[in-house]
Amino acid sequence: MSDDPKAQIDKVRAWWDTQIIDIEPGKIGVRGYPIEELIGRVSFPDMIWLMTRGDLPSRAHSKLLEAALVASVDHGPHAPSIAIARMAITCGIDLNNAMASGVNVLGDIHGGPGQQCMELYQEIHAAGGDDLPATTDRVLERFVAANGKIIPGFGHRFHPVDPRVVPLLSLVEDAARDGAVSGSYARIGREVEAALRRRTGKAIPMNIDGVIAVIFCELGFPPPMGRGLFILSRSVGILAHAWEQSQRQERIKGPMPKEIPYTYSGPKRRTLDPDR
Repeated sequence: MSDDPKAQIDKVRAWWDTQIIDIEPGKIGVRGYPIEELIGRVSFPDMIWLMTRGDLPSRAHSKLLEAALVASVDHGPHAPSIAIARMAITCGIDLNNAMASGVNVLGDIHGGPGQQCMELYQEIHAAGGDDLPATTDRVLERFVAANGKIIPGFGHRFHPVDPRVVPLLSLVEDAARDGAVSGSYARIGREVEAALRRRTGKAIPMNIDGVIAVIFCELGFPPPMGRGLFILSRSVGILAHAWEQSQRQERIKGPMPKEIPYTYSGPKRRTLDPDR
């Protein structure tokens, strides 16, 4: 290391390099905007866009992002991320720990399908061609061969038809008519739904993961960011449930009432050899 004090200080200053925020005593700048100019003038979805993308969104883009975030906040106490947060609170931990417990299970299966669906849509989009049905069929064939028959973003264990899909797709189509987005990913999403019917002979409708994948692709977010945005949204539901549970003064609440037994499938009662 150089003995030059200035060189050492410059090296330390360069240790963390960020284009996101500039802070000095009495000054906070977010992507170049003074924080005092943002407060009260931009929405939280606008701020998310600014932080992650580097500039403020158009009104149309902000509306679509906000709609996707609103739609994904909660899916009931039976959703694992919500249930875990509620159980965690009854163990006596703080709100932030309960929220972290819920967020930590938002992995590839519960929380990740939106990202995976974005990757599928982008593969279909990149394949190009004038025959979207044929392209979609080919990409799906490869996807199923590599990943199995479950297609992320389609089908739902609870809803025959996910009530969030129609209003969200309608917003995308409105934005496409106004020229705010291309509409190409909405067409791809609908074509995947049609291709699944061709493959299976039955309807496997788009679900919340499939439709927010449409929105995030239309808005130009990369797939890993799609998962992060979903987690931001679902954190609101996790917070609400954890707080509600914290007000009930219940202790060590498990996944089901104690009166309902679990299934034991081990050996029948055995006797230990007295000579052991």
